[in-house]
Order: sequence, then C-alpha cells, then structure tokens
Amino acid sequence: MIAIGSDHGGFELKEKIKKHLEDRGLEYRDYGTFSDASVDYPTYGIAVGEAVARGECEKGILVCGTGIGISIAANKVKGVRAACCSDTFSARYTRMHNDANIICMGGRVVGPGLAIDIVDLFLDTPFEGGRHQRRIDMITEYENKK
Repeated sequence: MIAIGSDHGGFELKEKIKKHLEDRGLEYRDYGTFSDASVDYPTYGIAVGEAVARGECEKGILVCGTGIGISIAANKVKGVRAACCSDTFSARYTRMHNDANIICMGGRVVGPGLAIDIVDLFLDTPFEGGRHQRRIDMITEYENKK
C-alpha cells in the first residue's frame, strides 16, 4: 500500500499520479487534500509520514507547490526519510543509497510526465544496503536519542 497526499499546490499532480498508480494496479490510500482549495501542507505531510512510519503503508508520495515544505513536514515524523526530487537520477539514488520511504515533488516544478518517471523509479528501485545501511543506521541512532 502506498500513502499519497498533497496540499492545494500539488493537488492536480497528485490526481495524475493516482491514475498512474491505478493503471499499474498498485493500491494506495489518499490522505488528502481532496480539492485545490487552499490548505496547510504540514497536515498532509505529517499524515502520510505517520502512515509510513507506523507501517500502514510501505512507501509514500507527497506533492506540494515546490515539494520542499511538505518534505520538511514529513521528515519531522520519526522513521521517515522523505526526499524531495525533481529528476530521475535523484529518485533512483535516494532509494539505492538513502532507503528513502517517501518521495516528494513540486506540482509547480515537475510536469506530469517527469513525475510519473520519478514515481516509477522510486517505487521500483531497491535499497542497495551494504555500506549504505551503516549510514542509515547512523541516522536512525541519532533519531532515537531524542
């Protein structure tokens, strides 16, 4: 199950991503927003972050105007590694090296074709582990001190 959410600035792109997930036969849970009316991005970044951190959803997709604000909000949730990506190289490597569990994009930055490519790379690329696991463990250790 994939968690998906957006604010008003990412609503249109979120809807296109949902259609793509359906076309791929992938299950998702939409955490809102459900229109392009102005809302606060932290609400949706945190909701998707909590769903992923609790294990209710394996991965998450978040969209706001730039992808930045919603990624900052999601990263406040313990256990979340949200990466804001605007290109396919970053999307691939954030999975391979960082084991990111949420991808964030800007609806005003990334067009729908590129967004679909980013989503597919994020969902389909495995974490490499190895030396990268040590680094993830360092982040988790620090996070658990709080």
